[in-house]
Amino acid sequence: MENQRPDVKWTLRYTLLNSTYFVAFCTIHACAAVYLLANGFTNTEVGILLAVANILSAILQPFVAGIIDKPGPLTNRRFILFSVLVILAGSSILLLVPENKWVIFPVFALIYMIQFVYQPVMTALCFEYQKAGCRIFYGLARGLGSASFAVTAALIGGLVEKQGVTVLLYVNIASMVLSALLIYTFKKPERKIAAGSAASRTDPPAATAHNNIRDFAKTYPAFMVFLIGTICFYFAHNMINDFMIQIIRNLGGGETELGYANFLQAILELPVMALIALVLKKISSRTLLTFSGAAFFVKILILLFASNMAMMYLSQSVQLFAYAVFIPAAAYYVSETMGELDQVKGQAYVTSAITIGGVFSNLISGVILDNFGIRPMLLTGTIVCAVGVVITLYTFFRRSAGFLH
Repeated sequence: MENQRPDVKWTLRYTLLNSTYFVAFCTIHACAAVYLLANGFTNTEVGILLAVANILSAILQPFVAGIIDKPGPLTNRRFILFSVLVILAGSSILLLVPENKWVIFPVFALIYMIQFVYQPVMTALCFEYQKAGCRIFYGLARGLGSASFAVTAALIGGLVEKQGVTVLLYVNIASMVLSALLIYTFKKPERKIAAGSAASRTDPPAATAHNNIRDFAKTYPAFMVFLIGTICFYFAHNMINDFMIQIIRNLGGGETELGYANFLQAILELPVMALIALVLKKISSRTLLTFSGAAFFVKILILLFASNMAMMYLSQSVQLFAYAVFIPAAAYYVSETMGELDQVKGQAYVTSAITIGGVFSNLISGVILDNFGIRPMLLTGTIVCAVGVVITLYTFFRRSAGFLH
């Protein structure tokens, strides 16, 4: 997909889309606990809210993907535009109701949810446009998206300490306005087909869409088991991200250190994501996914024994091999192994598994944190992540033809 020389214009436009997305992602997802705790929520309530949002997201992602995969009016681009406008409206409402938990709960849950729902659609949009002849350098664009997250994270912590959590909403609104303008003008070029090649338009009916989850699972059995491992990895990953402010406070830091920690892990993603296409020429996506799972385990294991902020930063540095490898490797794994009419669903199922990991983490982590403290919470995440590593190894490297599909 990236063997051809990338088109600067399309890569730049897709990069800007990614950048505005991840600026907003930083203010909503990375700072969710900061915003909610400042508005009177307990750790348990934060966990419940995020769990509700993640459950709804996990349900909606494959559902929306199934509709987009079918020919019809709902396209990747239109759904992204719709999502951006919903987040923009929700963030504007939150500005008007500080500390009103009854309004904040459903509105924040909605924008948190929809931000996750359209994440796989962003990935699918890139591969859709690549097939239409737009040579987008996915790895670089996705890596620069992480870099925008990193810069936002580095700045936002200090701003929150000085200006309060309302600044999160202002930044989110500004990024969504830019996103709306970018996606509205991001129109796929019409493919010009010669009269003699009209038959090629009617050849592809060989492709089959597996919209029923049972048919999908039978067609891609290894992928479905891999999703269980993904749930385990992101149980640990979301535990760290959602309650990072509490972990950092336990180590003597605050919102500024939260910004530095988020900046570190995000900026390290850029070189890996930018080079992932070259790495995939030498190492299979299955091997990279297994490697990244082991890195998720090492990341939380370091944090389990952390006694100061230096160890926190060391743990965040392992993001270089964990999330930074997993996200593009998973995107390529789906693109390589699934039929064209299953592409959006495949991306959505990966994001759903990530989301479900977040659901279990949200439901369990807040309760453990309130009743037992930081260390038992991290120990739970470490054990679950280790199970995910075993499952992934079993799935991808078991000598069984059925599992190597």
